Amino acid sequence: MENEILILAQGLKKYFQPRGFFGLKNNFIKAVDDISLEIYKGETFGLVGESGCGKSTLGRTLIRMYEPTGGSIFYKGEDITHIKASQLKMLENRFQIIFQDPYMALDPFWNVGEILEEPLRRIGMDSGQWSNKIKDILEKVGLGSDDVHKFPYEFSGGQRQRIGIARALAVNPEFIMCDEPIAALDVSIQAQVVNLLQDLQEELGLTYLFTAHDLSMVRYISTRIGVMYLGRIVEKAKSRELFKNPLHPYTKLLLSSIPLPDPKNAVKKRKFKSVQEAALTDVMRGCNFAPRCEYKTELCLCEVPILRELEAGHFVACHNAKEIN
Repeated sequence: MENEILILAQGLKKYFQPRGFFGLKNNFIKAVDDISLEIYKGETFGLVGESGCGKSTLGRTLIRMYEPTGGSIFYKGEDITHIKASQLKMLENRFQIIFQDPYMALDPFWNVGEILEEPLRRIGMDSGQWSNKIKDILEKVGLGSDDVHKFPYEFSGGQRQRIGIARALAVNPEFIMCDEPIAALDVSIQAQVVNLLQDLQEELGLTYLFTAHDLSMVRYISTRIGVMYLGRIVEKAKSRELFKNPLHPYTKLLLSSIPLPDPKNAVKKRKFKSVQEAALTDVMRGCNFAPRCEYKTELCLCEVPILRELEAGHFVACHNAKEIN
């Protein structure tokens, strides 16, 4: 991993106003709430958290699929937070996304050749070069040139995801947001796709933001990991360090949920309220996790904790992290 910061977010926010709340200007869903994050060139930054915590929204905001509500986004030191639509189009060949559902992400009425031609057309590549380019891309993702004329329904789930990866690679991107790319695949296929992503990263010098629910797979592929809870990053560290020495109570909860084959060495389950129970019984004005946390204090209920570097490269947003570890 190089020390060059490829993407930097400072105080990034993305709020949504639910339908049906007309006139209530302050009623927002804070999907991304004041996040500062750096992603280094050539690394895989893993992002984990429960469903609905804002992982996908954060990734899509970073690549400007969503307009930020607040904060700043920098790409190679250039502020891209509020660039115009014409400039955004120029970023298409720098940022790409691999979607969670490989079938829904592909047009069922287009064959593989047409699916891969579309991004090449958008970046202005001469049509005479399409055939060789498509053949090369398919070879990189483990598919053959004979697959060009096939339609998505003719492939398995793993093969369709390879087509999605090929489409992302077509424009020679530098950064790819992998939005839970293995969630819809069989377990036996997940490892194949992750290994493919790693091989492509090494060959092409790619940088990934990788979101997933499978903590073991995130540990395997990620250089660093961020733990996200209700729109905020609560812990951030190198992959090995995070699993070896989790500091935030929520990270401990996530890791305790990993099933182990040996019941004698199973991690003791920690007792926390569910998200729904906490939301119904507590008003979250301070730490988002406080309503579920057994270690909360009065300070936790009234003041939002900021990410602090408690150990070298290990950041945690918890008022009581030192006391409980």
